[in-house]
Amino acid sequence: MQYSAFSLLKNALTGHRHWQPAWRDSEPRSQYDVVIVGGGGHGLATAYYLAKVHGVKNIAVLEKSYIGSGNVGRNTTIVRSNYLLPGNIPFYEWSMKLWEGLEQDLNYNAMVSQRGVLNLIHSDTQRDAYARRANAMRLHGVDSVLLDKDEVRKMVPFLNYENARFPIQGGMLQPRGGTVRHDAVAWGYARAGDQRGVDIIQNCEVTGFRISNGKMMGVETTRGYIGAGKVGLAVAGNTSRVATIAGLRLPIESHVLQAFVSEGIKPLIPNVITFGAGHFYISQSDKGGLVFGGDIDGYNSYAQRGNLPTLEDVCEGGMALMPMIGRIRLLRQWGGIMDMSMDGSPIIDKTPIDGLYLNAGWCYGGFKATPASGWCFAHLIARDSPHEFAAAYRMDRFRTGHMIDEKGQGAQPNLH
Repeated sequence: MQYSAFSLLKNALTGHRHWQPAWRDSEPRSQYDVVIVGGGGHGLATAYYLAKVHGVKNIAVLEKSYIGSGNVGRNTTIVRSNYLLPGNIPFYEWSMKLWEGLEQDLNYNAMVSQRGVLNLIHSDTQRDAYARRANAMRLHGVDSVLLDKDEVRKMVPFLNYENARFPIQGGMLQPRGGTVRHDAVAWGYARAGDQRGVDIIQNCEVTGFRISNGKMMGVETTRGYIGAGKVGLAVAGNTSRVATIAGLRLPIESHVLQAFVSEGIKPLIPNVITFGAGHFYISQSDKGGLVFGGDIDGYNSYAQRGNLPTLEDVCEGGMALMPMIGRIRLLRQWGGIMDMSMDGSPIIDKTPIDGLYLNAGWCYGGFKATPASGWCFAHLIARDSPHEFAAAYRMDRFRTGHMIDEKGQGAQPNLH
């Protein structure tokens, strides 16, 4: 069923009794050309672009739980392409361009809202750093605007501009950045992939791999063995665990990243704001809740929950930026498992096992990268060569020293 104003009106007049399921709950077949392990945003996008762009017909997406149960539904919904390094800018800008046409492409309302992303400046040194970043973006054709204090105050007058420790001196704005409804991204890609023949198999956990003479033959699952010509791993924070089953040791650690939502209030925050003197970022949802987050929890974990000290630290950053949020009640919290790479940048590459491909190491950037990640991973699987926008995301860069260290933190994943 195609969604349109006509179909909405027709179903409204018939009591909404004739809507069809968004996608089939498929039973696994014995053999597929490509099996994607992981039914999150990256896995579903990969399957969709494999079918749409590369014409692959026989594809399955395996999800151990239900569609949208992982990080794609556990984030703060921010999308942007305001990166500094040449290995990152083309990739994330391509993702932004795909976001801009996503709803028309998928025939699904993903609530793409290009309200702008504002990074605040608190010192002369930080202004220099953001000027460099903005210029690097412009050299790649990406929109960026440097704002002085008065321009920022006019845009967001409710911030604490006179904070003695963290005075706001200006900001860097990417007008095309914004937010996208995270659940709708998963549902939209699942529905669009299903329409192109992709089998979406839920409650199907991968428990092993069949490998013969260094070549991938298929996967063992809780619903039986499934043969596969090629297998793509897109399991986010569970990457290390799943890769270990295949005998791979990866330069990745798993950490918890918490996100928070306040009670609903009247419209207040017109864009996405990031605090330049601490790791805090905030926007307002269409329901009125303030959606915000900060640093990862400081220990390795596979649990989808966080600890109280991190919650307190994030709220302290918010209070320093805009003290008025201390009067708002926190409504809910959740945690996503982040696959933190050693340099803070992702991996989209072939593995030493013939027919096994890896999509991992997304750190904080996984959600915003969803369309480009799926596009480039599909290209790699279909053609056995990296897409030009993801050419720098090779796994051997940690051996050769060609790191993509956007934050300049070195090989310490918890700092990225």
